[in-house]
Amino acid sequence: MKYTAKTPAILLLEDGKVFYGKAAGKTGTATGEICFNTGMTGYQEIFTDPSYYGQIIVMANVHIGNYGVNKEEVESDSIKIAGLVCKQFNEVHSRKRSDGSLKKYFQDNAIVAISDIDTRAIVRYIRDKGAMNCIISSETLDIDVLQKKLSKVPSMVGLELSSKVSTKAPYFIGDPTAEYKIAVTDFGVKKNILRSLTERGCYLQVFPMKTSFEEMVKWNPDGFMISNGPGDPSVMKDEVMTIKKIINSGIPTFGICLGHQLIAEASGISTFKMHKGHRGINHPVKNLITGKSEITSQNHGFGVKAEDVVKIKNMEVTHINLNDGTIEGLRYTDRKVFSVQYHPEACPGPYDSRYLFDDFIAMVASVKKETKVVTA
Repeated sequence: MKYTAKTPAILLLEDGKVFYGKAAGKTGTATGEICFNTGMTGYQEIFTDPSYYGQIIVMANVHIGNYGVNKEEVESDSIKIAGLVCKQFNEVHSRKRSDGSLKKYFQDNAIVAISDIDTRAIVRYIRDKGAMNCIISSETLDIDVLQKKLSKVPSMVGLELSSKVSTKAPYFIGDPTAEYKIAVTDFGVKKNILRSLTERGCYLQVFPMKTSFEEMVKWNPDGFMISNGPGDPSVMKDEVMTIKKIINSGIPTFGICLGHQLIAEASGISTFKMHKGHRGINHPVKNLITGKSEITSQNHGFGVKAEDVVKIKNMEVTHINLNDGTIEGLRYTDRKVFSVQYHPEACPGPYDSRYLFDDFIAMVASVKKETKVVTA
């Protein structure tokens, strides 16, 4: 079945709220947790971010697809969102660097979307009611049928999703003769995190999420990168135990997003499901060490509990969110381990936070220099 511009579609939320629109992308039905992103650009990077696996994304910006797609502007090998809700799904695009239309891109990736819908009303609704599961369909408008399907969708709380997007086998990236070797634990790593490291003189081995610490350390890495990814960190017990070993190894470690949450869990700090999460490229964060603020790119629905952090004597908060005061950065005071809740690689987003990669490399370099001195 092929849709036309007038084919109706429906969005049904878990609490019974209904929105009507028009079909876009692949004709079909999709389910997942609904959330919204406030970014004005970078839709392709957002759609291919593995951290969005299992989620239906509402784009707050009106025009989606107006500059087409480009094969270089991806964060993984395919679209990772479960579905899309937008106001204008533009089938005609205008950019010389474009490789094709968003419509074909969605059809090739079998992604269901709904357009011509009041996204402002949806965003306001989610802000008030919180993130919840939803279903979109261009196959049927029968609410009873859709409610039955939606009732079978598991909650994001308690859901492990990183295994759906992690690499199945280890692989290498970068120059083998590079000065530093970084082991990357892949929970759904974005390509531009890897690029940010290779650009700074690192040779990477990316490991599947189930790889043991003992197996990774055989490669003799100079540092560990704990990546971003989807799902609830509190249920990833085996991975938390592995990260605890990484933390105690003395090897410099940097965690991003889910990596930040897993480092927290491994340190005795609980995580919680946020009311609506942070997703966008304009979130203000204050660096408590320097006193400076930065505009950040964010995508997370879980956070770390501030009341638990204060109980950890060798842990300090390094960054806070200026909108709601939530914790955005942590570091150990007695070892070279730190993490941030947001995305310093910022694809899409501003480059305010890319200094964190420089800080990590400086940390790796200092430990490697000390090791050489001791060995000599």
